Amino acid sequence: MSMMNANAAATTAMTANEPLDFVLPEMGDADFSSEELAEDRDGFTMSFPRIKIPAGGVLQFELPTGDPQHPDYSPTLTGVILFNHASCAYWPEGDEYSDDVPPLCSSVDGKQGYGEPGGVCETCALSQFGSAANGRGKACKNMRVLYLLRSGEFMPLAINLSPTSISPFREFLNQGFVFRNRATYGSLVEIGLKRQTNPEGKDYSVATFKRLGDFHGEQLAAVRKYALSFREQIRGMNRQRIEAKREQDDGLCEVESCAAAPATADGSFCIGATVNGDTQPLPA
Repeated sequence: MSMMNANAAATTAMTANEPLDFVLPEMGDADFSSEELAEDRDGFTMSFPRIKIPAGGVLQFELPTGDPQHPDYSPTLTGVILFNHASCAYWPEGDEYSDDVPPLCSSVDGKQGYGEPGGVCETCALSQFGSAANGRGKACKNMRVLYLLRSGEFMPLAINLSPTSISPFREFLNQGFVFRNRATYGSLVEIGLKRQTNPEGKDYSVATFKRLGDFHGEQLAAVRKYALSFREQIRGMNRQRIEAKREQDDGLCEVESCAAAPATADGSFCIGATVNGDTQPLPA
């Protein structure tokens, strides 16, 4: 081994386990207690900041702010993917992804759809390639929700991956985590955008993914504890959403509703959130 390679190897060994530049949120660092915040939120429903993959080949994410008319923009998003899960939705033709038009059929977990036509997603005719109006894609949009927690923030971003961004995420998941026997919350990642063009000559945006580094030691332990608590509450929330949709399909209720998720053993707090158009209690 050359002296240069030996020095590089030594440097890598020294820095491999150094903490990454990432700070977990802690209620102890907040200026106001959870009891004070709960009083202000009484009767209201809070929401995750929801981020979409932009249309038209735009290479910046639109980030909501306190002023809907003046959002922030960023070419990349950096943080920890606490959790991710599939979702599906079928809109009337021409209203795909519309915030103003509810889907005719939707699935919380990408497995069972509720609405019209409803049923098992895997065997649904609208979830087969060629069922879209253009004869190529799927009429039902297969999507993926990523919960990305940025350094120092109390609320994760809910990033909705469009169908064209799922394949890059799957490849990134395999290469960066599955093949390395590592959970997504074990690394700091960067999500960006690139422009592509469809056969009709129209530009569209696709998400890109990069692993910036791995968490180790005490930092990994802290991130793991936070992520596992978050995941359990999201799973519980999804079960409640599925039950509410099932009751709605059965005509047992007119409006979706569910009780707040129970507090975790370590005192984690829960607030309401809206994800993919559904209002439910979610953890912060």
